Amino acid sequence: MIKAEGVGKSFFLTKAKEGKFSSLRTLFSREKREVKAVDNISFSIEEGEFVGYIGPNGAGKSTTIKMLSGILHPTEGSVLVGGFSPQKHRIQVASQIGVVFGQRTQLWWDLPVRDSFEILQAMYKIDPKAYRQAMDTYKELLDLHDFLETPVRKLSLGQRMRADLAAALLHNPPILFLDEPTIGLDVVAKTRIRAFLQEVNRTQKKTILLTTHDMDDIEQLCSRIIVINHGRKMVDTSIQELRKRIGLPSMIQIDYRLAPNLPELIEGVEKIELAENVATIYYDKGKIPSPRILAEVAQWGEPLDIRMKEPGIEEIIKRLYR
Repeated sequence: MIKAEGVGKSFFLTKAKEGKFSSLRTLFSREKREVKAVDNISFSIEEGEFVGYIGPNGAGKSTTIKMLSGILHPTEGSVLVGGFSPQKHRIQVASQIGVVFGQRTQLWWDLPVRDSFEILQAMYKIDPKAYRQAMDTYKELLDLHDFLETPVRKLSLGQRMRADLAAALLHNPPILFLDEPTIGLDVVAKTRIRAFLQEVNRTQKKTILLTTHDMDDIEQLCSRIIVINHGRKMVDTSIQELRKRIGLPSMIQIDYRLAPNLPELIEGVEKIELAENVATIYYDKGKIPSPRILAEVAQWGEPLDIRMKEPGIEEIIKRLYR
C-alpha cells in the first residue's frame, strides 16, 4: 500500500553571517547551506498494517508524511501510495488517503462541524448514501452528536481531534496518515481516540502510519515500528523485537519522607537512582510486574508520592546508539 525507495528531502537555507550588521548582511546574502530533513529512507507497508513512525523532534517524521501525502516533493528517491505517485497523480492519491495533523485542522474554523463535513462531501464527490452511512458510523464511534452544530473554533482539543478523524475518513480511504493525533489531549480523550483507531484498523482493514512522541500510543496501537533520527532510518521491526533489542524499561519514581534504605538490585530491575529523598527505579515489566515493585518500595521507607512513567522517545534513541 505504501512504498518509499531511497527517499530524501533537502532544504536550502540562507547561511547566517556573523559580525557587525549580521542580520542585514544575511538578508541580502545568496550563500546557502543544505539541510537534509530526510536522508535515503526506504520502507514498505502492507495493507492493514498499523505502523508507528517515531523519532525525536527534527528527525524527519512530518517531512516524510508530507511527501507521502503529496504536500512536499522528494529531492531524491520515489514514493508510491496505493500504487500511485503522490507527486504525479495527486487526485488519485487524494482519494486513497486520509490525513490528520494534530497541530492543525482541515475543518473550517468558523463553520459548524456538520458544514465542514458537507463541504468535504462535495469536494470528494461522496455519494449521498455512502456519506450518510459514514456519518452514522463515525457519529457513534467518535461520539460526535453533541458538537456537530458547534463552530470548530469553539471545540475543545479532544472534540476537534475526533472531528478531524471523522473528516479524514468520510471518503473511505484505505490509507490513513496520522501526525501526532493525540498531542495535548487528556487521558480520557487519548483513550477514546486509541479505541477508535484500533476499531477502524481491525474492522475496516485501514492501513495506518502513525507518528507520535507518546509511547503509550505505540505500545497500544502498533504492530510494527520504524525509528528514524537525523533523517535516517535506524530500526524497522516489531514492538516485540524492539523490546528484546533495547529492553524498553519502565520507570517508577518515589518521593520518600526520609532518605530510603535501598536494597541490592533484584531480578528485572536495571538500576536505581537516588537524588536526595527521591528514588527512580528502571525495570523490565516482562521480568518483574509493577505490583511487585510497588510492594518492594514500600519497605524501603515512607513513600509520600509515587509516579509511574514509560520511557520517552529520546531514551529509546539513546539506547539504540549504545
